[in-house]
Amino acid sequence: MNSLNDLHKISGSFSNTEKMPVLFLGHGSPMNAIEENQFVTGFRNLAKSLPQPNAILCISAHWYTNGTKVTAMEMPRTIHDFGGFPQALFDVQYPAKGSPELAVETKQLLTPVAVELDEHWGLDHGAWSVIKHLYPQANVPVIQLSIDYTKPAQYHFDLAQKLSALRTKGVLIVGSGNIIHNLRLVDFPNLDKDNYGYDWAIEARETINSHLLDGNFQPLLDFENQSKALQLAIPTPEHYLPLIYTLGLKGKQEELSLFNDKLLGGSLSMTSVKIM
Repeated sequence: MNSLNDLHKISGSFSNTEKMPVLFLGHGSPMNAIEENQFVTGFRNLAKSLPQPNAILCISAHWYTNGTKVTAMEMPRTIHDFGGFPQALFDVQYPAKGSPELAVETKQLLTPVAVELDEHWGLDHGAWSVIKHLYPQANVPVIQLSIDYTKPAQYHFDLAQKLSALRTKGVLIVGSGNIIHNLRLVDFPNLDKDNYGYDWAIEARETINSHLLDGNFQPLLDFENQSKALQLAIPTPEHYLPLIYTLGLKGKQEELSLFNDKLLGGSLSMTSVKIM
């Protein structure tokens, strides 16, 4: 299936557009949904530079499945997939519509991979806690694509490339996770300390950022065989793989830039990526 045929398959409800940017958003704590801080400001500033999308396709760290699924309901529920936070966070609703049409088109683009049209999930906090800062009116339809935990990084990179036709149909593709994400080692007493990271986290961030800005993605795909610092930064892959989807969608002539590029609590990073 060539790219021209891919484009013709996209539903007529999505008009042709200039090529949309691709994002990776370091989402951090669910509290970012209701707090005012520098990272939330970074998301809002980003929104000012984005063209208005026809729809959003989000790949969140928090939908980690056996096989690949895509949400296909008319009205996805707001999932509060966390515990121990204030009631105000559980009260947040993000009533964006879904897009069954886009879900079907996404399924077709990913052929021959078997993609399940899902009617049960919704929008988890990896999606709504950051998208609400980009589009607070919830006036852009949102679907989610799950991450198949049985597959390696290269598989996800290749799968993402199949989605590129959506970018010229006004679909904003958003990966949401955290590049450095070691919850077991978080230094909670220093959580409010600005840009604070352990030595290994500082090293991992410098290494990963260098590869990102140089366009040298192979070491990032082979993250499991890199330095001890990267092993500590990525003890499990679910928060890292949304970045791989973003990188898989980068065109050769496109520019990659970083924002919210700070460490948090010793063992987390909020580094986010924009490609356009």
